[in-house]
Amino acid sequence: MRAATKRVPVVDVARPAVDHVVVKGLCKAFNGTTLYADFDLTLARGSFVSVFGPNGCGKSTLINMIAGILPMDRGSVLFDGRPVSQTRIGYVFQNYREAVFPWLRAIDNIRYPLNFLPLSKAEREARVEALLASFDVKLDLNRYPYEMSGGQQQLVSIMRALVVDPQVLFLDEPFSALDYEMTLFLRDRLQHVLEGRGVTSLLVSHDLDEAVFMADEVLLLTRRPTTVAARIAFDAPRPRTAGTTVTADFVRVKAECLEIFQREVRR
Repeated sequence: MRAATKRVPVVDVARPAVDHVVVKGLCKAFNGTTLYADFDLTLARGSFVSVFGPNGCGKSTLINMIAGILPMDRGSVLFDGRPVSQTRIGYVFQNYREAVFPWLRAIDNIRYPLNFLPLSKAEREARVEALLASFDVKLDLNRYPYEMSGGQQQLVSIMRALVVDPQVLFLDEPFSALDYEMTLFLRDRLQHVLEGRGVTSLLVSHDLDEAVFMADEVLLLTRRPTTVAARIAFDAPRPRTAGTTVTADFVRVKAECLEIFQREVRR
């Protein structure tokens, strides 16, 4: 019989006084197998949280339930005390080919969510122009998605998520299908655009370096039934660069996350 694994206590980190997203009693099962049971989570306003954990623990399922894309079996998710239907959210999917509309030009893909906001045409155009300027876009956005590279399509998808000025941004492995050069570019641009906006962001990543690099806090999950293994803070100054990844703090936080992750994989 295998010896019991000693549990490491959850690492508490200091948070601002006000929590933006509150998840209470979340439950989800698939085909009779429990994935989440009475799962609780709070996210501080304006924080960037990376979600990392073993395969099959339900990382994408978690953010999809919080975002209202996937129904939960039981529980509640509130944003400043309001449901997701009363919250402006942005969502960047892993599969950009299915996320963008192939029948619309890139610029019209970016504009599309603004059709559902009470804005004048001038206000919509001003918002698009400001976003393009912040990303320093030099692409021909009059092309259709199928005429663009994968990285360019994902850039369009990211800008479409941000054009609504979201209160909460969800990113489901947004860089996993891209080459390394484009991944570095998009990480840098995303940091730049989010700076000072106060957007609460939740990133699912299978890359631990990326999870730590992007985050104010890494949310480490256990195996199923999934709970929070630890919450590890990373408060390196922004904007972060390649040099950030060789600092003592980055190495320490990554090592701490890796130790907890490996413990959960073996469990």
